[in-house]
Amino acid sequence: MLRSGSFAVDITPPGSVYLTGYPHVNRMSTGVHDPLLASAVCLESGGITLLLIALDILFFSSDTAARIRKKLCTACGIKPEHILVSATHTHSGPLTIEMLSFAADSTVPGVNHLALEILENGAVTAGKKAWTFLQPSEFAVTSAVVRGAGCNRHDPKGPADPEIGIIVMRRMNDKKISAISLVYCMHPTVLHEDSTLISSDFPGAVRCGLTRKLQSEPVICWYTGPEGNQSPRYHVTGQTFAESNRLGCIIADAVSHAIDQISDTGWSNDIVLGGVIESIVPVRRTFPGLTAAQANLAACRNEYERLKASGAGHGPVRTAECAVFGAEETLYLCARSADGTIPTLLDNQYAALGIQVLKIGNIFLAAFPGELFVEYSLALKERFPGKVFAVCLAGGDTQGYIAVPGASGYEADNSLFDPWTGTLMLEKADFLIKSLDNKK
Repeated sequence: MLRSGSFAVDITPPGSVYLTGYPHVNRMSTGVHDPLLASAVCLESGGITLLLIALDILFFSSDTAARIRKKLCTACGIKPEHILVSATHTHSGPLTIEMLSFAADSTVPGVNHLALEILENGAVTAGKKAWTFLQPSEFAVTSAVVRGAGCNRHDPKGPADPEIGIIVMRRMNDKKISAISLVYCMHPTVLHEDSTLISSDFPGAVRCGLTRKLQSEPVICWYTGPEGNQSPRYHVTGQTFAESNRLGCIIADAVSHAIDQISDTGWSNDIVLGGVIESIVPVRRTFPGLTAAQANLAACRNEYERLKASGAGHGPVRTAECAVFGAEETLYLCARSADGTIPTLLDNQYAALGIQVLKIGNIFLAAFPGELFVEYSLALKERFPGKVFAVCLAGGDTQGYIAVPGASGYEADNSLFDPWTGTLMLEKADFLIKSLDNKK
């Protein structure tokens, strides 16, 4: 018999805080548009308990995830490998992690330790409350195809994953939906550096839209799938809250329609749960020499100015501007590689990366640290059709992106790891899914 519980905690920091996610701007918050949340769903069946937590934040470290898991293990007895913690990746929240690539940006003030404390406490509180509120429930899984909310940010016709995974819980006693978990491969970057209000970006608008449509208040957990090369930039008419709401309504409409189509036989209260974490040894990136990095930066700046002058449009110009940001970061990272900073950082904090897989009935969540390119989501779905959703920014960070072979531009430049790392992640997830799938 399945039991589930859910809870959300406001983790919005007080006062004016530095909003992180865009370089070269001293972006201090002037208010709150919508609260940042720690949202949690707890599942229990057959003596196994899973806890899924989503945090409205850009990044958090593996140390942060470990502290959250340890406290929840102590309080609730849930195994650490059964606790998923991920970031929604809003670019309108506080900085809660030391990022090497931010160190050269004089506008970045460093970690907001109060916001980090609020985030960790909120995650633990949400998790404990969700566990406390366990009650007989039913489970259903479905998906929807979302069009018009985003695409590949390098090439609108390039690889993309328009499917949004939907995991729904409803109470047995009154058949009311109590929790919805969503997995979608898209950067929440409608809001840009000119916005100074704290916000979860369009995931918050999705939550509001679904609450209105369902005429109830389920806890809605947003899990960002591999979005390294995905964004709304070719689909927005501006970086405004109105646009954030418009995209959120597109997604909420697709989700609510999919939920409405779930048949009576699509619900189950007898499911198998499981979870495991295993590590891989990541492959480190080989950095170019300083001369090559300087030449790359000059070329990126020239292309950005050319596109601006030619009136190329928001999408191409923003892509070129981000390429400049990436080239600046590569130049800085080259110097830090040469002086030993990066090897020491990788030895101390990133010698291994944890890959997590959770089994929830007939589907799997494959969870990866860092920002992966969408090709990894597509590859997993090809291997396990109809059975898996990939979550990134889970369990910690990778100090940047996990690109694919041959990638160039901002993401490839802002990475400490070779793309072969992504292949190792994929193979580990494949192995773990198969091992859990054999446990009926």
